[in-house]
Amino acid sequence: MSAASSSLLVVARTGALFVATAIAEILGCYLPYLWLRKAGSPWLLLPAAISLAVFAWLLTLHPTGAARTYAAYGGVYIATALLWLWLVEGERPTRWDVVGASVAVLGMMIIVLAPRDR
Repeated sequence: MSAASSSLLVVARTGALFVATAIAEILGCYLPYLWLRKAGSPWLLLPAAISLAVFAWLLTLHPTGAARTYAAYGGVYIATALLWLWLVEGERPTRWDVVGASVAVLGMMIIVLAPRDR
């Protein structure tokens, strides 16, 4: 495997891990929202707690330091939350939502892909 394809694989895995982390966090927060604001069952709190535990565990799997991971994760979280808004809540993001998410993801890419002096 070439160095370029190996790097591409690392970026793809990291991106997928960021998205999985964001989904776990959003689900863990969305279920209590359904309970509190939409008259959902209190039983929603159990899968919410499990989802938030999975979210915390997934954060430990990221390949860089915690602070850099959290900073980069923010961009992916924003984009994933807007996809959730559209796919789960049925509200299409505005043009400005997309622009804002694009800027956040660009910032995330700068943080993750920047060369490191080691």
